[in-house]
Amino acid sequence: MEKSDNLTTIAVTGLNAIDSPGPGIAVIRALRDGLAKPLRIIGLSYETLEPGIYMHDVVDKTYQIPYPAAGSDALLRRLQYIHEKENLQLIIPNFDAELHNFIKLGPVLQTMGIATFLPTQEQFDVRDKINLFRFGQQQGLTVPKDKIINSIAELNSCEESLGFPLVVKGKFYDAIVAYTMEQAQKAFYKLSAKWGFPIIVQEFIDGTEINIAVLGDGKGNAVSIIPMRKLYITDKGKAWAGITLEDDKLIKVASDFVNATNWKGGCELEIMRTKKDELYIMEINPRFPAWIYLSAAAGQNQPAALAKMAMGEAVPVFTGYEVGKIFIRYSWDHITDIKEFHQVSGMGEL
Repeated sequence: MEKSDNLTTIAVTGLNAIDSPGPGIAVIRALRDGLAKPLRIIGLSYETLEPGIYMHDVVDKTYQIPYPAAGSDALLRRLQYIHEKENLQLIIPNFDAELHNFIKLGPVLQTMGIATFLPTQEQFDVRDKINLFRFGQQQGLTVPKDKIINSIAELNSCEESLGFPLVVKGKFYDAIVAYTMEQAQKAFYKLSAKWGFPIIVQEFIDGTEINIAVLGDGKGNAVSIIPMRKLYITDKGKAWAGITLEDDKLIKVASDFVNATNWKGGCELEIMRTKKDELYIMEINPRFPAWIYLSAAAGQNQPAALAKMAMGEAVPVFTGYEVGKIFIRYSWDHITDIKEFHQVSGMGEL
């Protein structure tokens, strides 16, 4: 695609469209559907085999960026190089673990002419798994009881206070339901090795899983709220199919969260609805979910609305969406050439 003055260049992370997909490809599809201007999409990748790198009808060019553990300075140096080449106007990060660095760099990126639309560090921290139960108590939101632990010995007290089954969660991702102490110990070792400490041990809540995609304007208003019930769940707990719901109680829970935090940007509320119609907030993910393209299909294109707000355009609050809209995820074999793989591996861009 040729560059021109009216071209909008947006960088997007989360290109790992695998069995536990990142949101990047869905975000890009929504941007291309919902923005009237010509777009140039720059992929930002961490691994050389992220499928989005090689999907040239979706991503115009991809650059590898340093892992979040490398810190914000390393990320900034790489983004400065990419910006010189591409003249970025907006970056939409889509992974929990990378958001701290992007939030920290927000003011610097703004001086470079690169917009973001992200929560503040305070907003990001308040919904963290470590703080969620206390936040729920303060705001009158229903959240399962939990214990934050850093050693295997602390699991014994979890059995006493939470009982079995219980849910063992990694700091950033992954949750394992444990029915015995042996299973809980295995989950502890697995998740601590993968994500580090602390480990979150949460009360198990039985019910129907519901996810809510939300876009906040940073001023306490929810620009868009789309609830979705999972129709098919993978063995990793990911939604492989889902349907939009009409439910005022779900809308209110999401609206109350945005109002309590003045949330800025996209997020996802993971809800468990019990047989008594209680709504437990299990997690709040601080970015768009992988199924976010459903918001565009249902009539509230959240990624496009975020992009407009990030670039200074006023966006009215969405008032309706199509109920009963279903997404069904699928996979296919994408064919590329070893030359492209070598270029990503050796040069860090494609």
